[in-house]
Amino acid sequence: MSLTSMASIRKLSIILILVTILSLGFQASSDSSGIGTINDPPYLPSACYGYDDKGVMIAAANQDLWEGGAVCGKYFQVTCTGGTNLGTPHPCTSNPTVTVLITDFCPPPGCKGDLDLSHESFSLIADPAAGGIKISYKQ
Repeated sequence: MSLTSMASIRKLSIILILVTILSLGFQASSDSSGIGTINDPPYLPSACYGYDDKGVMIAAANQDLWEGGAVCGKYFQVTCTGGTNLGTPHPCTSNPTVTVLITDFCPPPGCKGDLDLSHESFSLIADPAAGGIKISYKQ
């Protein structure tokens, strides 16, 4: 094999690797939208960790996100995007994004949103009086 053909194969391999890495990165960072609700303490026990306290920057996932518990321990970046017209008309704070750890399951029919945020995490991104907000989120 000539040096020219080896160099071409190496360039093609590098390009393929970069395309694969970039496509995986863009796919993983896609935003979803839905409803965020507020969950008041106590937060224990949780479906993911039992009585192991994971702090207060946490959330419970609805049935669609739960995936049989596969979402346990994953972090989600959640952004308040507006009101649900069920409470405060402009609930989002000036810093409307928070990162939460999924520690629990929010089962139907009681679960009214995609992510049930701890009172502390909800309060950072929105007025707690709203009760529910429109959100965008990504893992």
